[in-house]
Amino acid sequence: MSSTPDATAVAGVGVVSLAVNLPGPLAAARLASMGASVTKVEPPSGDPLQAVAPSWYKELVASQEVVPLDLKNPVGRSALETRLAAADVLLTAMRPSALTRLGLVASVERHGLVLVEVVGYDEERSEEAGHDLTYQAVQGTLMPPSMPLVPFVDVLGAERAVTATLAGLRRRTSRKTAVRERVVLDDVAFHASAAVRHGLTRPGDVLGGGLPTYGIYATADGHVAVGAIEPHFARRLADAVGRTREELVARFATESSAHWESLGRSLDIPLVAVQDLRAGVPDTPVPFHNLG
Repeated sequence: MSSTPDATAVAGVGVVSLAVNLPGPLAAARLASMGASVTKVEPPSGDPLQAVAPSWYKELVASQEVVPLDLKNPVGRSALETRLAAADVLLTAMRPSALTRLGLVASVERHGLVLVEVVGYDEERSEEAGHDLTYQAVQGTLMPPSMPLVPFVDVLGAERAVTATLAGLRRRTSRKTAVRERVVLDDVAFHASAAVRHGLTRPGDVLGGGLPTYGIYATADGHVAVGAIEPHFARRLADAVGRTREELVARFATESSAHWESLGRSLDIPLVAVQDLRAGVPDTPVPFHNLG
């Protein structure tokens, strides 16, 4: 089974995205990879993501048309309206008040579009600001003072936006009218934190270091990740490396990560070398305060 999306799944669907930063652009890129024709409309200042992660930005917009428009200017707003008239989906990531102020709700109704809104909060909190870090903080998925390596709320929010788009297109076909779908990142964070809430991943929990067969161990030149939870994997690990945590710590330290990874493959044990994907990242980060 292929791990890549069907490049024709939404062929012929036109998407106009006004979203900047992460969740919206990630969703737009995913839809483009599924065959949608995506136009990314950016403010004159551009997408902040381009400033902090130009390579990622370039990757995301590779198959999209990028158009700078000042939506506060009548000329820019008119140009957007022309594009919306030929589209099927409008993807946004702004506060509801901004959506209304720009007249976008009326445009969605006028053109019978699927509106997919990515927002931070819903209902009475819908105008509150938030970012991936703050959503994670509230749901208990941070380990202070460390910062998260992956903005997973943004990433999962993007996938929800894709799902919302597909659901909205289906509803639009049956109803023959405009459809409004909302993706709430605070809700995404809540569901993503289920493993923590149900006692699986906190320090000492089953997936948080409580099992010697599921953890990270130092090797002679780095670290390996071991995921031998199932009994048959655990037995193979015990026979080849060690049974107790003390035995595993001592044995793993005697060989290289590559050695243990090779052994894992040969014995069919989930055991891989830990890669440091941060290697090569500039020491001085780009000042940026609006991502996520």
